[in-house]
Amino acid sequence: MKRIIGVTISLFTTLILSGGGAAVAAEGVRIKVVTSVAPITNIVRNVGGANVEVTGIVPDGMDSHTFEPAPSDAKLLNHADIIIINGLGLETSTVKLADKVKKKSTAIVSLGDTAIPRSERVFEFGHINPHAWPNIALAMRYAEVARDALIKLDPARRDSYIANTATYLEKLRKLDTATFECVKSIPEKNRKLVTYHDSFAYFAPRYGMKIIAAIQPSDFSEPSPREIIRIIEQLKKEKVPAIFGSEVFPSKILEQIARETGVKFIDQLSDDELPAPPKNSFIGMMAVNMAVMTEALGGQPTCVANVDATNLLP
Repeated sequence: MKRIIGVTISLFTTLILSGGGAAVAAEGVRIKVVTSVAPITNIVRNVGGANVEVTGIVPDGMDSHTFEPAPSDAKLLNHADIIIINGLGLETSTVKLADKVKKKSTAIVSLGDTAIPRSERVFEFGHINPHAWPNIALAMRYAEVARDALIKLDPARRDSYIANTATYLEKLRKLDTATFECVKSIPEKNRKLVTYHDSFAYFAPRYGMKIIAAIQPSDFSEPSPREIIRIIEQLKKEKVPAIFGSEVFPSKILEQIARETGVKFIDQLSDDELPAPPKNSFIGMMAVNMAVMTEALGGQPTCVANVDATNLLP
């Protein structure tokens, strides 16, 4: 994930931290926000707009589950006015470091833990699956939690955060509608997912997809030979037309399974790496995912042709 920096505003003012932990920012001072994975970084950037300077600390191509922050990240966390993460157990190492080095007044806001009640969380192998953002309804909740956190920190620019979020939510609603249309265009017998990692556990039930298998589940284990045989037999039984991997996390096991079953192996899905410009946004990432997934499963990839993937700021 690339570091994302907001647009510079030239007015000089000061930032005053109140005793209660909320910050009052005069016009022209950008809030320093540190985030984790690219989807969270991009959501916060669109909500905050020109009021925020957002830095995501998880590098491109890094497994967010196993990411360990570098010593240089301690400085970023120390200088942050607010730290916004996905939560749900995804960024344990980052939170541990942040607790040690952040300013006392700096809040750590967990979007997932705030937005998703326990009854809606997916539990696997005794752990919460943290990959909620592919469900666009939950991504919309993330945007609202981020908005409220920024307003609490910076109430003087409340109207700006509300306006930014309203614009962004409308884009997310259109993406959500397009995603339903994509799945509807896929023959019902093909609405099945086999993926490289269990990143679509919140996505599938919302949009009417069935998860057949995740090759690397949330406990990071590789499937045993017996499990591979079971997956192969299930794919043949279900007549799944394609299975999905990632360029970031290549899987020889998926390639083996594709050879054994004769299904297409598509290695172009992403759950936390944004595509190249002009679609370098969370919305762009999901639109690309849907085009790839829909075409491979026999649907109409033009379903996302009218999705606006632009960011609030270039």
